[in-house]
Amino acid sequence: MTQPKIGFIGIGLMGSAMVLRLLDRGYAVTLCANRARPRVDECVAAGAVEAPDARAAAEASDIVMLCVDTSASVEARMRGERGVIAGLAPGATVIDFGTSLPSSTRALGAEVAAAGGVYLDAPLGRTPSHGRQGKLNIMAAGDEGAFARVRPVLEDLGENIFHLGPLGAGHTIKLMNNFFAMTCATAMAEAFATCDKAGVDRQALYDVLSAGPNHSGMMDFVKAYAVDGDPAQLAFSIRNARKDVGYYAQMAEEAGAASLLSPATKTALNLAVAGGRGDDMVPQITELFAALAPGD
Repeated sequence: MTQPKIGFIGIGLMGSAMVLRLLDRGYAVTLCANRARPRVDECVAAGAVEAPDARAAAEASDIVMLCVDTSASVEARMRGERGVIAGLAPGATVIDFGTSLPSSTRALGAEVAAAGGVYLDAPLGRTPSHGRQGKLNIMAAGDEGAFARVRPVLEDLGENIFHLGPLGAGHTIKLMNNFFAMTCATAMAEAFATCDKAGVDRQALYDVLSAGPNHSGMMDFVKAYAVDGDPAQLAFSIRNARKDVGYYAQMAEEAGAASLLSPATKTALNLAVAGGRGDDMVPQITELFAALAPGD
């Protein structure tokens, strides 16, 4: 079978890794930068073709993939005279790999359908290094027929491919995942910082917690910085974590669900961003808790 032509919008850490992987697998890729372009040249040198805008990328493609930071960024690239929807061919598929608001996803899905295409949400788990190796977790949702058609491409990008239900279900579950992960990470960071004030060793806390049911990958990521000084084991910025927890809280409210814990997690992330730590990795929020005093 002839491989589908791919359009890719958003050439950041994850997006560039995915484009390079697709090129390795023999796909023709037309790309469009989102905001910054430090990795665009690398992808072009590897064989990708750069389009001037999202519409041109869509016109050259059977499948359009987006990997950008916010729902506002997705909407800006999808809509308008030079947006993806304006350039879609009949029967084309659009896949949002970012972490977006489900309500925005469903609205865009209706607009893509009116233009003769199909919209899928497929947020990602794991890291850019997994993206480069084709070992991502992909949480897809939307029309099952469209999912089946693009699944071979997804299998070139991911190790674990899920179809989670109707359009928006992928983004809903990804936001739940990230809320849970960031709440665990901030709780672990606070506990490590409290060790210092309480006069116990951080490593000793880790040894005890990791020997029981509290042990988790997120605990290990935070420990890698709080004990070993390596923030890169969880290469996810505090700013992005704040965005995702905020989206989770909004999604929960729109669904009519009560969220008692997300405000506390969001407060910690807000304080870190306000203190100039937005570009730090999530495990480095330990420093925020270490600097806080009662009443702060």
